[in-house]
This record gives sequence, C-alpha cells and structure tokens, in this order.
Amino acid sequence: MTGWWGRLLAVDLTTGTASIETLPTEFLHAYLGGRGLGVRLFRDYHHLDPFSADIPLIFAVGPLCGTAAPTAARLSVVSRSPLTGTVYDCSAGGRFAWRLKAAGFDALRIVGQSRTPVALKITPQGGELLPAENSWGKSVSATVADFADNGSVAAIGPAGENRVLYANIMMGEGNAVGRGGLGAVMGAKQLKAVMVDGDLRMEVADKPRFDQARRDIMRLFRASPVIFGELGIAEYGTPALVDLMAQRRMAPTENFRKTFFSGSDKYSGPSIRKAYQPKKDGCFGCPIQCKKSTQSGEPLPEYETVSHFGALNRVDDLHAIVRANSLCNQMGMDTISAAVTLAAWGELRGDFLSAQDIGPLLKDIAHRRGDGDALAEGSARLTEAHGQAHLSMSVKGLELPAYDPRGAYGMALAYCTSNRGGCHLRAYPISHEILRKPVATDRFSLAGKARIIKIAEDTNATIDSLVACKFSFFGASLEEYSELLSATTAIDYSPQQLKEIGERIYLTERFYNQNNGFNAADDQLPDRFFEQPGTSGGGIEVPPIDRSRFDEELSKYYRMRGLSDQGVFTDDGFLERQP
Repeated sequence: MTGWWGRLLAVDLTTGTASIETLPTEFLHAYLGGRGLGVRLFRDYHHLDPFSADIPLIFAVGPLCGTAAPTAARLSVVSRSPLTGTVYDCSAGGRFAWRLKAAGFDALRIVGQSRTPVALKITPQGGELLPAENSWGKSVSATVADFADNGSVAAIGPAGENRVLYANIMMGEGNAVGRGGLGAVMGAKQLKAVMVDGDLRMEVADKPRFDQARRDIMRLFRASPVIFGELGIAEYGTPALVDLMAQRRMAPTENFRKTFFSGSDKYSGPSIRKAYQPKKDGCFGCPIQCKKSTQSGEPLPEYETVSHFGALNRVDDLHAIVRANSLCNQMGMDTISAAVTLAAWGELRGDFLSAQDIGPLLKDIAHRRGDGDALAEGSARLTEAHGQAHLSMSVKGLELPAYDPRGAYGMALAYCTSNRGGCHLRAYPISHEILRKPVATDRFSLAGKARIIKIAEDTNATIDSLVACKFSFFGASLEEYSELLSATTAIDYSPQQLKEIGERIYLTERFYNQNNGFNAADDQLPDRFFEQPGTSGGGIEVPPIDRSRFDEELSKYYRMRGLSDQGVFTDDGFLERQP
C-alpha cells in the first residue's frame, strides 16, 4: 500500500501507555486522511464533553503527505470544540505533519488525562511520555525550545493550560491549529507538547504519472493571478486582501457595525512590506510561501488578524496589531476569536480599546485574570452574560472572520451551513464572489448560492482530507489532485469520486452535530446583518440582507443535502450505511 502506512499511534494519558494499531484499509480508502479520517475515528466519541478525559484528540495526515505533492505537508486535528460544542477539525502545515508521516503513522489518537503535565515523544517505534512540569506556564516559543531536541514540536501556551475556549495548538514553525479551542482540549489533558521525529520515506506507486501531475499543478500555480500575480498572496501574503476588501466595502468594522475603515491602508500588504521588509515564509516544502516574517523570523499577521485587530477594533496602529498577533501566538490563542471578543466587549462598554490596551488584556485572557476571565469564554458567552447576546458576531458560537456577510451573500450562507460554526474556510465562496476575474457570480444575490456552497463544502472536505492547502485551488483543481492521489496510491480516483468522499465527510459531521442537539435554529446569522446596512460609498450600496430570501436559499440548501426543513436527517440510520 502506498500513500498510507496503515498505522495509528494510540496514547492513553491516564494509564501512561502507548500502542500501535492497524487502521482498516476501508477507512483510508473511504475517508482518505486528515479531516475525513479524524472524523471517522471520532464516531464513537462525538457525544462526549470536550473536557472529558475520555474524549480523543486526533492528529491525522493525508495520503499525499511525505511526497513531493505541492502544499501537502499538512495535518488535521479533530475533536469536539469547547467553544461551539460542534465536532471540530483544524488544519495546519509545517514540519510536524511531514515528520509524523515519516515516523510511519497516518494518525495519532490521544485519550485520557495525565495527573501531572507531560509531553509526548513520537518515533517510528511508538510513543513515550516525558515530564513537562518545568514547561507548564511557559510561552509557546519557550516550550518549543524545551523540547526541540526531540524533533518537530506542537505545543500549547498558557491559554491552553487555562482552558481559554479559543486556545490554539501551535506548531513550532509558527503555524496554528487555530479556531475552536482544541488547545484547551489538549490543556485539559495536561499535555503540554507533542514531539515527533522520523526518517521513513513514502514512495509513490507511479512516479512518471505523479511527476506529470505535479508539473501541471505548478504550471497552474504560476498562471494564477491570486497566487503569483503582482499583488498576489505569494508576494504580499494574505494581507493583500486588505485593500480589496476596503474597495468592496466589506471590511468588518467596529464589531461589524460598519463595513469600511478609513485607516485600513495603514496595515495593508504594501504597508506591512514598507514597515518590516518581510521575508517570504511558509509551510514546509510549499512553493507558494504565502506567509511573511520579520527579518528576525517573527511571523507577521495574516489578513484575518490585521483586519480584526485593526478595523474591527477601530485600530490603525500597525505595530500594535503585530504585537497583538505575536502575543496570541506566544500565549497560544486564536486571533480571530480573540479580536472579535474584544470588539464585542468594546461595543458592550460603549468604548473600544485603545491600541496600547489590547496587549495587556490579551495576557489577562490567556491567564484568566480580571476581565480576561470572562473574555476567555468567547463573545457568545460574554455577551449573553451581559444580557446582550445579539452583540456576539458569531454562528454556533464561533466568531465570524473578516468578510462582512452583507458584502458577499454566498459567504453569508456559508457561515451558517458550516459544521464548525462561523467559518470562511468550509466553502470559501469569496474565491467565486470576489477573487476570480471576471467575477463568476453577483455577490449581492443569493441566486444559485445554495448549490455553490454545497459543491464547495464537499470539495473542501476532500481537500482537508488529502490534506492540501486551499490556496492551491486558486490555481489547480480536484482534477489535478486526483491525478496526484491516483499516482501515489495506485487507486484511480476521479474528481467526482473525491467529491462524493467529501460529501460523506460533511454529512457525517452534520450527523454528529445533530446528535448533539444542533438544527436549523443554529444555522443563523446575527440579526444585525438583516436589520442594519453596511457602509455604502465609492459607488457601492451595502444594504441589509433580505431575511426571507436568505431563508429561502437556506431551505434550498437543506433540500440539496437531503435534510428536512429543520436542517436535520430524516433517517436515523445514516451512520450505519457509511464505511
């Protein structure tokens, strides 16, 4: 078998034991790896409380990891989110994923709870627990330094230790398993870090076919204006989007009360380049290199972070935004949820924080000190506690990213249908509505958006299971990646078969959520977007979304998914029919 090792490392922190298990070949063929494999392995546990000792934290790589497939040195981490209560997966790139595959494992499953802080060391021979009391309380970078001699490191910071509901797991190279609070799940297990090292090589079944598919993908990357264009993400990183969102009048501002911020040019891609002369950076082996870092190697913020610590909180101080990003990375905390929660707090108080006050409050959140304790719960719980739940800009408790839904109606629908809550990456219709030239759809229309969202969700579930970077698909498509997969595994996968796998994964997640009480009532945007207009100007009108038309398109989406009007399965036997 090529593409997979067929091995899982099972670790029980309660007993302090680790063992190697064989993964059923059927699982690998039907769910690929990454998100899909993690979701399948989570089947018997999805009802457990996120902080239960028995709940698993699953790391899974994909069949292309360990090969020369572009952007495939990635993994997904799967568990249940303490922030949203939904089944949750997050993808991250870096050497950690590559080395987990090189250690001979397709997945790592961690259950139990240690009595004292520990770190897990992984080699091809298995797993070993090391004491980590001396690292508990340390920043992410200090923890990585403590364990760097053992290979690549994934660690939590004080936010994960203190169960901040949007705590991250941070990769040693600066990549984040962000959003949803899986770092808090790791902290509840008293697991400070995971280290992995290995030197096993993953061969491909048909090298000439693989090499041709790779050449095709690289040609498409080079032709993509979004990837390698003059103002593309390879040149400026994702902050290249700052000016575009300002032009489109869809930059979330002052806790989504407005959609335009006059000071956004202060933290745009060109402004970051002028201020920091950044180096190109990126995930291990990635040809795009979309990330940027300072000359000393400090990661610079990406689009969501600069926009939300910027416009959303009415801050135009680039250096303060960069400091906020660095603090979140060191504390191990999601920048999107942190910034949206701060903005909700600002609207609650009637006074947004000054640029100088953000950093100290972020530290207080990570350590649950003073006002930081309430803010560590996220915007939904914070605003509900103050009797102002409508001020939380979230869906299913997950704070919305930096695309105002009044400016792109496909994005509005995608926020609601996302299984993990208000997330842009489950479907990412921005690629259709904003980034493609010519623009493929009317961004202020809901016509046809249900179909677009369903197809994109299924496709992206496949991408997250291969595991590849979504930025690759600004140039390439499932057609090229199906060739890579077929050449790697000697199993012919068509693009349509891959979409069917993605649909299985999406529906499995939705079934888990339904079992945990989610239905159509949770697939809703905050009222603000239906009642208040955005900031018009520059020849662009930004009206409120028509609620009746939105509900009509959501109903169409449910019918396409085979769900009832309440957004639930009418057949309780769905899981029994799946591999």
